Amino acid sequence: MRLFLREHLPLILFFTVQMLLVPLLYWLTGEGRPFAIVLYGILLGSVVLLAYLAYRYLSHRTMYQELSSEDLSEEFSNPPLGEAPLPEAMHERISHYERLYREQLYRHQSQTDQQLAFMNRWVHQMKTPLSVIQLTLDEVGEAPAEHIREELERIRKGLEMVLYTARLDRFEQDFAVESIGLRAVVSESVVENRRLFIRKGITPVFQIDDQISVYTDAKWFRFMLGQILTNAVNYSGSPGKKIHLTAEASGAFVKLHICDEGIGIAPEDINRVFHPYFTGERGRQYHESTGMGLYLVREIAHKLDHSVQLESTLGEGTTVTLTLRRADNQGTP
Repeated sequence: MRLFLREHLPLILFFTVQMLLVPLLYWLTGEGRPFAIVLYGILLGSVVLLAYLAYRYLSHRTMYQELSSEDLSEEFSNPPLGEAPLPEAMHERISHYERLYREQLYRHQSQTDQQLAFMNRWVHQMKTPLSVIQLTLDEVGEAPAEHIREELERIRKGLEMVLYTARLDRFEQDFAVESIGLRAVVSESVVENRRLFIRKGITPVFQIDDQISVYTDAKWFRFMLGQILTNAVNYSGSPGKKIHLTAEASGAFVKLHICDEGIGIAPEDINRVFHPYFTGERGRQYHESTGMGLYLVREIAHKLDHSVQLESTLGEGTTVTLTLRRADNQGTP
């Protein structure tokens, strides 16, 4: 009704002015007719206007209700707006644009699916020559082989990041939440990155109870841990440092802290480290950052209903905290 009144306000004002001009004209002519006739004319005109407005509202009511509704769905919908000419014309025009929109969306989804399929095949194809090179290194001298292994590890991690980034848009089709032991999955992530720990001379220190279980997707969670551990090791600064992995229960949740003793993050960069492609001053200094690791961690954590926080002191180290829903003796998630 409010939208209807706003639309017809100019008509009502125009009619009011017109009705005021009638007695003015009557007074100027100085005729001796009874003034009741003028009032009767105004009343008759008002009744005609009200009848028109009532007809207009009833014939366009569905359209006004739909346009005034605050319950907006995220999915596109185009319900009938009424049988009057204007609602029908509007419905047909919206239907036309809806068809164009769905055709463009279908083409875009097809192209995206093709690109994703190609990228997945390409990444898996690249893993085969990497495995062959890895086996061939056994015949090479130890010093050159170690250097090549280091570069192969970087390539492998880069391919893995490309693969997970491509799958992020189809995350709902590629995850399964289950109860997993927190210490076990953290240990697996450390083992997967053991060459990096050894090469950098960094020691992991565990303070995680074997009995703690959490709800998460093991594959995506290991990838998150891998990104955080890689950053922690690369920015530890010098050999001999430690990375502390601790977990504490907090009601229905578990907080996993990953603390390094590295170079830390500049205060002006802390609020931007989760932005894509942001490396900051330290990343440019050490040439180790792609600017995508923590961004992917935040996106995956959000999709898994986890939370991630980061605290850092320049020159002392950085702590990344992941908050997950506790699974042991807590019922279903």
